[in-house]
Amino acid sequence: MADFANKTAIAGIGATEFSKNSGRSELRLAVEATLTALADAGIDPSEVDGMSSFTMDNNSEQEIFRAIGGRDLKFFTRIPQGGGGTCGPLQQAAMAISTGVANIVVCYRAMNERSEYRFGTPMSGLPPTSDNVVFAYHGFAGLMTPAAMIGMMMRRYMHETGATSRDFANYSVVARKHAATNPNAFFYGKPITVEDHQASRMIADPLRLLDCCQESDGGVAVVVVSAERARALRQKPVLIRAAAQGSPAGTLGLASFYRADISPRDECAAAARQLYETARMTPKDIQVAILYDHFGPTVLTSLEGYGFCARGEAKDFIKGGNIEVDGTLPVNTHGGQLGEAYIHGMNGVAEAVRQLRGQAVNQVAGVHNVLVSAGSGVPTSAAILGIDG
Repeated sequence: MADFANKTAIAGIGATEFSKNSGRSELRLAVEATLTALADAGIDPSEVDGMSSFTMDNNSEQEIFRAIGGRDLKFFTRIPQGGGGTCGPLQQAAMAISTGVANIVVCYRAMNERSEYRFGTPMSGLPPTSDNVVFAYHGFAGLMTPAAMIGMMMRRYMHETGATSRDFANYSVVARKHAATNPNAFFYGKPITVEDHQASRMIADPLRLLDCCQESDGGVAVVVVSAERARALRQKPVLIRAAAQGSPAGTLGLASFYRADISPRDECAAAARQLYETARMTPKDIQVAILYDHFGPTVLTSLEGYGFCARGEAKDFIKGGNIEVDGTLPVNTHGGQLGEAYIHGMNGVAEAVRQLRGQAVNQVAGVHNVLVSAGSGVPTSAAILGIDG
């Protein structure tokens, strides 16, 4: 069992606006988000001595550190697996601080993923790394995009559970409903209906356009310190109760076709087991869930993988209104990556912090613990964040 539970806390959060054309470099977005997070915490940038991000981030830790006026960088690390890495930097930060390697760690992600490049394009012409050889193998069958690969997984889920495209629509409608009341969301003021979802074009069967996350420009950063230090700072400390990674046997990035069950669920369950054991909690102790929605239908498998629903029951759970702000388990109260922005899930971490501080636009009453997940269908990560009392 991990021994860093409740020893560290998120003391500050920062974000740029979310757009389709930021008009500035990714480095500037990262610096803006980092400085905003440090100001939110009340920490001088010169105190930062650790940084953690994604291997896919294009911004050098050293350049960000230089730009903010850093003095002595002791710890820097990156997490692979794209969206599966969302909570990995939090885990790295918690371990570094609880073992004395660093004192103040900034976790960041910044991208011009709409204006400068696009993740959803076919993967071809890649260097012959072990991962890329696997992608090439699946490409022979036409599975050349993330949507195609997740589409295959979700088609299997539909076959096993009886879920339909209209069941998937129910999640998309809720995500956009939450985004419609969030001024920071790209789709602020723009809810959709089930009929809108069903009329949207097919991207990769069974995924429709309104099942797919956005392509966004923007940056998000969080500041992690010891729990003791956090209690002396400006904001209510948000404790990292648990953080874990999960990659059970046979799991591959967007292509776990060697597993007995190819639905994007097992990696979530692998992370969940560690989270609940470390935090000494069960799903019933969670008041809000921020579930990674690179493709909306995967929220159903995440609900099941993290133990909020039994296998095959997520479609009925969502249909019953349970994931809305006034439901039994509000999900993605910021609008998720379908409605707010796609910043590889880091904007979801920020929303979890706001919910626990009582500062969210779509605030849920009585929030003490929030589960945050990273991408499913890939080696993943997750965290449980909470507050004292």
